[in-house]
Amino acid sequence: MPFDNESALLATSFIECLKHTDGEWYGKPFNLLPWQHGIISDVYGTLTNERSRQYQFVYLEVPKKNGKTELAAAAGVYHTFCDGEIRGEVYGCAAERSQASIAFDVAVEMIEQCPPLKKRCKYTASKKRLEDTKTKTFYQVLSAEAYSKHGYKPSAVIFDELHAQPNRQLWDIMTFGAGDARRQPIWWVITTAGDDPDRNSIGWEIHEKAQKIVSGEIVDPRWYCRIYGLPEDADPWDEENWHKANPSLGHTIPIEKVRQAAIGARNNEAEERLFRWLRLNQWISVKRIGWLPLTLWDSTVGKWSKADLVGKKCYPGLDLSSTVDLTGLALVFPPQEGLEDWRVLIEGWIPEDNMKERIQRDGVPYDRWVKQSFLHATPGNVVDYEFVEARILTLSKQYKFLHGGTDPWNSRMLTQRLQKENVEFLEVSQNMANMSPAMKEIERLLRSGQFTHEENPLARWCFGNVVTAVDGNENIKPMKNKSKDRIDLTVAWINAMAIAVRMETTGPSVYEERGVRTF
Repeated sequence: MPFDNESALLATSFIECLKHTDGEWYGKPFNLLPWQHGIISDVYGTLTNERSRQYQFVYLEVPKKNGKTELAAAAGVYHTFCDGEIRGEVYGCAAERSQASIAFDVAVEMIEQCPPLKKRCKYTASKKRLEDTKTKTFYQVLSAEAYSKHGYKPSAVIFDELHAQPNRQLWDIMTFGAGDARRQPIWWVITTAGDDPDRNSIGWEIHEKAQKIVSGEIVDPRWYCRIYGLPEDADPWDEENWHKANPSLGHTIPIEKVRQAAIGARNNEAEERLFRWLRLNQWISVKRIGWLPLTLWDSTVGKWSKADLVGKKCYPGLDLSSTVDLTGLALVFPPQEGLEDWRVLIEGWIPEDNMKERIQRDGVPYDRWVKQSFLHATPGNVVDYEFVEARILTLSKQYKFLHGGTDPWNSRMLTQRLQKENVEFLEVSQNMANMSPAMKEIERLLRSGQFTHEENPLARWCFGNVVTAVDGNENIKPMKNKSKDRIDLTVAWINAMAIAVRMETTGPSVYEERGVRTF
C-alpha cells in the first residue's frame, strides 16, 4: 500500500500544535514521543490505492501513565476539526460516562488552549458534546450505561479502556456496519490490559485478535495493532523489561516511581498483582479468591484430542442442576495403556428458554459456548434430563465407562434409568469427607503436570469460580452458595474424581458386583 508523507505530516503536525493539559506539562506543546509519532504517521499516512486510509481499526494497548489519554483526546480533536468530514460524528466510548468523559475533557482543555479551534468550537457541557461550527462535525461522549441502538453514523470512534466494557453490545453497535456511510471511518481502541481472569470480555476478545495480527497468525490489512506489555514468563523486576512495557518511561513516568512500586510489589501479593497489571500491562489471570489459580488451568491444557481417548476407560461424574445452575458432566481418564497421565473431558447443559437472561446475569457467552459444543441447550426453562441421559449413553459407547459419581440431589431417577443400560453411578455425598480427597488429588496431579484437560472456556470459567470451605483439619469442599458464579462443571469433575480416587487406590472390588450405593 502507498505511504503518503503529506497525509502523515498533516496528522502529526496538527496534534503537535495542541498543548498538554496536566501537571508539569500543562501548556507545553504536545510534542509526540517517537513511539507516538510512529503510530500517528503509520495510521494516517498509509493509504489504499483509492487514496483512503488503509487502517480502519487502531488497537493500542499500553500501561497507565504512558500518555494514552492525551493521545486519545488528540485523535478526537483531529477527527472533529481536521479530518475533512462534513457533518462527521466522533464518539468517545467507554463503560461508564465518567470514564468516557476523561479523554473528552482533555480534548476540551486542548481546544481551550488553541484560539483558532476555540473560535470554531461550540461546547455544550451538560451533554458532553462539542461541535465544529464550520463542518458541523461533533464529538460526543457515549457510554455503555446509556445509548440508543440506532442512528449512529460514526466517522471516528475512540474506545477508552475497552477491557472494562460490561458486555459487547456497545462495541457491536458502534462497529458492525456503523461506518458504512463514511469514506474512511476509523475506530481507535486505546486501552490498558484488563482484570479479566475469565477471559470472556470483549476487551480480551479484541486483545487476542490483536495479538494474532501482531504475530502474523491473522492477516487483516484494516487493523493496526501495537501492544506494549510484558509476557508472563519475563522477569518483572528487571528494569530493562520495564522499558519494554512502558514506551514513555523516563518521559511521562519517572523510573523512580516504578522502582518504588516494585519494592512494595516484591513484599505484598496484592501489590504485585497491581504492579503486573498497571505497570507491566499483563492481563490479570488470577482471581482474588478461589480454589486454584487459573494460571494452573491454563498451563495444563493437554496436547491431545478427543479421538485419542476413544475406547479408553473413564470415570464419569455428574452434577445435576437446580433452576439457576448448569448441569455438568466430566469424564476422568486414569493412566492406562496408551495414556501416561490423567485426562478429563467436561461439558454442560443449560435451558434454552432463559439463556439470554442468563447471559446478561452471569456476563458470559453461553450462546457462543453452545455453538462451540462445550455447552448443550435443552428446550424449556429447566434442563431436560432426557437429553443428558441420551448424551451419557452415546458417550458410554465411545468410551469404556467405569463407575461414575453423582451428587445424590435429584439424581436417582436418572441414575436408575442409566443403570438399566449398564451405566452405573455411585452417590457422592457433598461433604468434606468425600470431596476433600478428590480435590486435593486433582490439585496434586495438576501441579505435578500429571493431569491435563482439553481447552474448554466454559470449564475454565467454572474452575476459576470455585470458592472453598475449609475445616480445622484443612479438609476442603466447594461452596456453591459462596461462589459468585457457576461452578457446576468443576463439581462434576470432583464427583468423578471422588470415585476414581477410591477405585484406583483399591482396585476392582465389591463395586464391580453390586448396584448403586451411597458413597
